[in-house]
Amino acid sequence: MKTWLLDTGPLVAFLDAGDPAHDRVAQVFGSLRGKFITTGAVVTEAFYLLRYAAAGAERLVDFLDGTGATVMDLFALDYLRRVIRLMDKYADHPMDFADASLVLVAEETGHDEILTLDERGFRAFRFRGSRRFQLVVQDR
Repeated sequence: MKTWLLDTGPLVAFLDAGDPAHDRVAQVFGSLRGKFITTGAVVTEAFYLLRYAAAGAERLVDFLDGTGATVMDLFALDYLRRVIRLMDKYADHPMDFADASLVLVAEETGHDEILTLDERGFRAFRFRGSRRFQLVVQDR
């Protein structure tokens, strides 16, 4: 079964019809078959960004439940220390906590296909040495 990493931007765009990227992201989501992996940091950002969208929080939870998405908890101290190192390494892009958490998921799982709107960041970020991310929204 195919697995995609899921960043905040496409998640919010998909759930908020008023988002400028909604139509493009909805088309991509409609073509995917498989499962999503995201992180608690991404879900936290999405809750915040969807606060004004009609039933935004409820739609977010329904999406995660309905798709069977895995939400990885990366708040243990060893993960947080790795996040700090990644954020320092990519400070020139910049990398935020949610981005770093997705890079850690890629390192842990080996999955490289990501749904993100952060093309600049995820074209630059590497995991497991020199592996690159495959940006699903941009490259489909």
